[in-house]
Amino acid sequence: MTQQLVIEIASRTLYYTMIISAPILLTGLIVGLIVSIFQSVTQIKEMTFTFIPKIVSVMLIMLFSIPWMINKFTDFFNYILHIMMNLH
Repeated sequence: MTQQLVIEIASRTLYYTMIISAPILLTGLIVGLIVSIFQSVTQIKEMTFTFIPKIVSVMLIMLFSIPWMINKFTDFFNYILHIMMNLH
């Protein structure tokens, strides 16, 4: 196992981690920003109002993006298996 192969595996791992987690993280960020702006405009200071929309939106995004996430993870798993098969 060469140094170049280790760097390639590490970079692919980070890439797939970012790609798979991006829809969930971006949804939470966008919904949180919209709720914050709404709270600032209306001066509502309810703490549960910030969590419920985020939880619901993240759950919905997870529900709809699970097949895509599994597909990406399978691609990464096949890549790792291919490397392991060719390692002598």
